[in-house]
Amino acid sequence: MGDGESDPCDGAERPPPPARASITDIVLYNSCYGCIRMSGTSANPNATALQKKLRDVPHRPGVYVIRDRFSKIIYVGKAIDLRRRLSNYFTPSGRTKADIKTRALIDSAADYEWHEVRSDAEAVLFEGKLIKEWRPKYNVSFRDDKRFLLVRVQLKDAIPRFELTRLRREDGARYFGPFANANALRSSLQAIRKQFGLRSCRPPEPTERDFKHCLDHIIKNCSAPCVARISREEYRQRVEQACEVLEGKSREMTAAIEEEMAKAAEKLDFEKAASLRNLLKDLQETSKPVRRFTRKSLPNSIDPEGDVAELQSALGLPKAPRTMECFDISNISDNHIVASMVRFRNGVPERDSYRRYRITSTKGQDDFASMAEVIRRRYRRLLTEAGKCHPDSDDSQEDPAEAIERHSRARRTESPLPDLVIVDGGKGQLGMACRELQALGLHDQPVIGLAKEFEEIYRPGESLPVRLDKDSGALRLLQRIRDEAHRVANGYNELLLRRRISESLLDDIPGISEARKKALLTRFGSITRMRKATVETLSEIQGISRAKAVTILEHLNKRRS
Repeated sequence: MGDGESDPCDGAERPPPPARASITDIVLYNSCYGCIRMSGTSANPNATALQKKLRDVPHRPGVYVIRDRFSKIIYVGKAIDLRRRLSNYFTPSGRTKADIKTRALIDSAADYEWHEVRSDAEAVLFEGKLIKEWRPKYNVSFRDDKRFLLVRVQLKDAIPRFELTRLRREDGARYFGPFANANALRSSLQAIRKQFGLRSCRPPEPTERDFKHCLDHIIKNCSAPCVARISREEYRQRVEQACEVLEGKSREMTAAIEEEMAKAAEKLDFEKAASLRNLLKDLQETSKPVRRFTRKSLPNSIDPEGDVAELQSALGLPKAPRTMECFDISNISDNHIVASMVRFRNGVPERDSYRRYRITSTKGQDDFASMAEVIRRRYRRLLTEAGKCHPDSDDSQEDPAEAIERHSRARRTESPLPDLVIVDGGKGQLGMACRELQALGLHDQPVIGLAKEFEEIYRPGESLPVRLDKDSGALRLLQRIRDEAHRVANGYNELLLRRRISESLLDDIPGISEARKKALLTRFGSITRMRKATVETLSEIQGISRAKAVTILEHLNKRRS
């Protein structure tokens, strides 16, 4: 029993247990006199109410959410039959069969809610979205940053192709999905490529040189538009037909598979018929219309305003952090370092205010110096735009933050300075941020560091970090803004690297694959540095032989601009 709790049997006169009692008699005796733990029934005081609520649960597929007595979400699950699944939790027989972890969940439950969907695939997608959003403590799966698969096709390309991705970007391409069953999607996409003769090679615009190394045309999986075996107009029409199959608007392909399956069965070729049956099932599951669950379509169970207030209390801030800016550094090599700044307002992202930076003055992979550079550039820019120059100037002795506040009031606008600055990292990154803010005259600017390993919060002047409860709204808010900064920084790094790879002179060198090209640019950072390298240095890279290194240097020196 915890402090303040009393035994339910206290104050009641209980006769002694019957002599020579059987196990059944002892269970009945304990049940009658309130010894709940010994009887094996639920110790949850809300058990009766939760059980009565089952009458309203439909026999439909959906997602359910279980809350504790503080209304915190502690578990998210999905079910083909919601009532049957929830009955496994909130009926005495279901609790008796449960394992230790599930019993702990049941005993902690104070309420639950459910959301109906149209299919099991939708339930999987919805469940994954909610778990990533709320991170309930009893969930294990879907807690990482891995997303469901999408299919992307850029129709603006000369020879479009279908590819798998996990991130939807605003790049003008068409996206299909997300898809809950990755195996069914890969099988369906392979069949669609074969059916319509679509290419699967990686070059943006394959040429005759690529065709020489391609096997898809030999096994009749590709119509070879790269060597004009089919016109590009006809190939584009095939791509459009494949898009209709993925959208579930065309039944010609499924009808053809059904006909071929029936013929195989008539010939007693049951192995082929079974294979076609599985393919048909995968294709039907992939092309079935599924709702896309976005952040706006999620049930409004997160309380951003409450999380902001809780963060103010937890950190002892002078005012609620209505606006917060978080910084993250991302580097692939010494020559490829970027940073991101994301801004949250009232606990939700303000994406129009996001900023991305290329680190220019820092040499090598130095996260501390990189953080100092991006903090200095961000807030020096704000001071300049607000009409307050660098504090070293002699035009005024007024505090920069106060000057910005005064100018903002005069213009009837909001101060551009955030209520809280967050840097991704520990004492080192925080120290560099504080030094730069002090140099700019922003002495009272609230700033913290969030170390990822143990989710520790470092504050200026405090030697020991603050650790918030992992289920607290304040910590979840900090995690959301930190993860968003991490996503933006990594996305910018990948974008720059793809640009440098696609525009590289290495494309014209025979035998340089995408992997080798990426390895070379990651190591040297630019063509200029690569020209200055020796044959021995180039051959140290995996996949680059001495002969290949000689070829690379000869080609680059011939193309010297």
